[in-house]
Amino acid sequence: MSARLTGDETALWQAAARVLDANWTGTATVPSPGLYPHQWSWDSAFVTMGLARHRRDRAERELLTLFRGQWSDGLLPHMVFNSAVSRHGYFPGPELWHSDRQAAAPNGVRTSGLTQPPLHALAALRLHECAADVESSRAFLAGLYPALVAQHRYLAEVRDLDATGLVSICHPWESGLDNSPAWDRPLGALQLPPTGYAPHRVPRTLPTGEDYDRYVWLVEILRDAGYGHAYLREAHPFAVEDPLVNAIYLASTHALADIATIVGADPVPHRERADRVHRALLARLWDSDTGCFRARDVRDGRLLPVVTVASFGPLLDPELPQSIVRNLVDLLLSARFAGAAGYPVPSCDIQAPAFDRGGYWRGPTWINTNWLLWHGAAGHGLTVIADLLYGSTLRLVRQSGFREYFDPFDGTGRGSHDYSWSAALVLDLLGARRTSRAA
Repeated sequence: MSARLTGDETALWQAAARVLDANWTGTATVPSPGLYPHQWSWDSAFVTMGLARHRRDRAERELLTLFRGQWSDGLLPHMVFNSAVSRHGYFPGPELWHSDRQAAAPNGVRTSGLTQPPLHALAALRLHECAADVESSRAFLAGLYPALVAQHRYLAEVRDLDATGLVSICHPWESGLDNSPAWDRPLGALQLPPTGYAPHRVPRTLPTGEDYDRYVWLVEILRDAGYGHAYLREAHPFAVEDPLVNAIYLASTHALADIATIVGADPVPHRERADRVHRALLARLWDSDTGCFRARDVRDGRLLPVVTVASFGPLLDPELPQSIVRNLVDLLLSARFAGAAGYPVPSCDIQAPAFDRGGYWRGPTWINTNWLLWHGAAGHGLTVIADLLYGSTLRLVRQSGFREYFDPFDGTGRGSHDYSWSAALVLDLLGARRTSRAA
């Protein structure tokens, strides 16, 4: 017997679906109306998971539109630009990236030259798990599979800068946690030329001032090097192995193995790569002295000092040792994170000097990181943690709507309104709970 959503959950489902409907452009979903008018890579992965439970046809289109921007070397850009948007409608627009001058970039599609957490195989697998027509879904996966393989090959061959199994981000924007205080030390070590790079513009809730100068300068030197693979490996000044990015890479590599089995390909290379990433996470990013995972600055070899929500990312690893799982749960429930936040999980250690309850990725709670931790907790059978994350996430949107991010103490919504991944992941949470009840 199938379970029914309660009236309150039905209203929440309908509200979330309306947000996704309103943000649909005909080919993809913008993160929010007005402020973010283009397509972002990991936004689309999260959106796909919600659309899988609402409009499967649009979920498939979402991924296909994103992968139209994939470069021939396998790079999946973090932005695919909407040509209908004014060139001054968003900064940084295509004029900063010059993808049209790169031999590896696709023809007729303008993109950035960075990537983002590779959540896409996991999203594609979740789309398949929600499918009513299994054969049609298998055919879609078979068509997408080569592009997913190319994405993972790029990461393994180009972004494993120290040949350890872990991938490096070469810009804070590649982490998805753009302004995280985790990046303060490597950003502070950069030696900028004595000229400003960011153009004058009206500040919103995005990074401004000197930090933004550093972000734009990193793009410019990467672009001027032609996004070269050897340059990234040998000379680019910002290179960080992040626990959340690599945990997502690991989870998607497992998903890619499952997809290979579904479409009749060989899953073994993906399983072998997942095992290598798993071992490297423990060897390079686990800090036994503090009992948590930390990002590593590849250029100086040191672990970065600030503990953030990214430290819990390795819960996505299904083979994480139970002793480490227990340490992460203790930290998550402590006064440094959920234990002192009425609306967890804050994006930075509350007790850290860099914590800022309203600062972009420097303290607020985000729906997407809650979802990632919920998914990881559920995979380890941590029902108390999964229920905490489920309940607190739905409480946030009931109180403040589908906002971009939220105050971790009082739940006040901040940033953009009608944010797509907030709506999409609520649909996935509600759908998952309904499915588990029915089972």
